[in-house]
Amino acid sequence: MKPTIEWNPNSLLCSLLFEPLHIAIASLETRNFPTLIDLNRLLATQRPAITVDSGLPIRFIAQQYGKLAFEAQYEPRCYLEGLLQTRVQNWHDLLNALVWLTFPKSKAAINRLHYRAFTEKPVEGTSQRGAVRDMSTLFDESGVVVVYSAPELALLMKNFQWKELFWQRREQLKTSMGFYLFGHGLYEKALNPYVGLTGQGLMLAVEADFFAWTSSKQLSYLDERVADYLNSHCRSTRELTPVPLLGMPGWSADNGCAAYYDNTQYFRPGRRKKPA
Repeated sequence: MKPTIEWNPNSLLCSLLFEPLHIAIASLETRNFPTLIDLNRLLATQRPAITVDSGLPIRFIAQQYGKLAFEAQYEPRCYLEGLLQTRVQNWHDLLNALVWLTFPKSKAAINRLHYRAFTEKPVEGTSQRGAVRDMSTLFDESGVVVVYSAPELALLMKNFQWKELFWQRREQLKTSMGFYLFGHGLYEKALNPYVGLTGQGLMLAVEADFFAWTSSKQLSYLDERVADYLNSHCRSTRELTPVPLLGMPGWSADNGCAAYYDNTQYFRPGRRKKPA
């Protein structure tokens, strides 16, 4: 099936939303929608080789359909064989592949979490297995890595004080906080940005000099940090905080005025606690 949005790498390379994927996109030397051959050719150039948790190298293969045995399903097959089933001419799966190329250790950690959730018996009397899968799935589909060197900005975000964060602290925000889309479902939505576009933020503190690093160094560092986080935390979706992405300066042509941030349908005031 032909994708409804044409493959236009130049457009993606001009988008700040797609900045984490720019290196991978620029390396796909094709004028047509990337194929499995294109993806595997790019995969072969990666040093070190991208692997799943067991150390097996990954490879993109065609999606299998019909009723599949457990070992042939997406997550188990990825974990056990390093084979990532990928639909052709499909934006969702292409973006998933590009995230694997950009955040390989983090994606391997998510795959390990899914496989263990399928195969390990949960602790008696808990629903921990389901909670871990909920968290890892939400981050895999809609995650955004939020890094900050100024704790006061992180506090504004956690308290849903969007106008102060995005408008009143605008200049500080540009140099002390960064947003890196991770979820491939979120990238798919970003192909047609709209007011309402929201990610699920994983917040990580960094040193101030992080923002002076090259893009490749930043992404490699974040891949390590996110993988470490997923391997040691990842217990509840409450670990993530909503991020109205089009509030970020420069990420929307319309957010250059204070009134833009008065839209409480988008910049929501936060989770309301139930009365005791």
